[in-house]
Amino acid sequence: MRFQIINQPNLKRKIQQLLGITTLILATSCSSIEVFKENTEIPLARPYQTFVIINEEVGMKGFSSQLLDEVVQIQIRETLEEAGLKYDSKQPDLVIRYNSNEDSRQRETVSNNNPYPYWGYRVYDPWRYNPYNTTTVSTSNYELLQVIVDFIDPAQDKFLMTLTGVTEVTNPKYKQKKVEKALDAVLSSFLSQNKSDQK
Repeated sequence: MRFQIINQPNLKRKIQQLLGITTLILATSCSSIEVFKENTEIPLARPYQTFVIINEEVGMKGFSSQLLDEVVQIQIRETLEEAGLKYDSKQPDLVIRYNSNEDSRQRETVSNNNPYPYWGYRVYDPWRYNPYNTTTVSTSNYELLQVIVDFIDPAQDKFLMTLTGVTEVTNPKYKQKKVEKALDAVLSSFLSQNKSDQK
């Protein structure tokens, strides 16, 4: 009989990889964010090196909450500056305008609590009277949140694109995190397209 000696560093590395993949799957499945692209009047044709956030310059609110508005401005600025773009309010290559659509909605969940769902469990006609056939309807409130960002070429005064990050907020306590994740998805999408068009 042969015994295999397990190499401890390799086993530890494999466990760490498995935990990392599991965490990634759980993180992406818990928070779904869809990004939609529209209003493409002209293609991304040149490397954009400077930008301005028009909401910040003219004092235009994009969200119902002043706190969220400030968080979005800071996140746009930091993300684009980390990607190598510079903020320039005088001669920008790129104009950014953002707004939101915060739509309160209700979801109905219908559950049938019948432990005997099939015909034949009762001697007489089960559809006439079945004490187990009770249906409950529960209603939950949520908010459909859209983070909409316009990317405009000021030289041609045309839209490069409008990217919309869509998510659901079920608890107002987590609204800021959802806005940050949706905005991150939108900015990542733009930056990946900007890089691919620069090559």
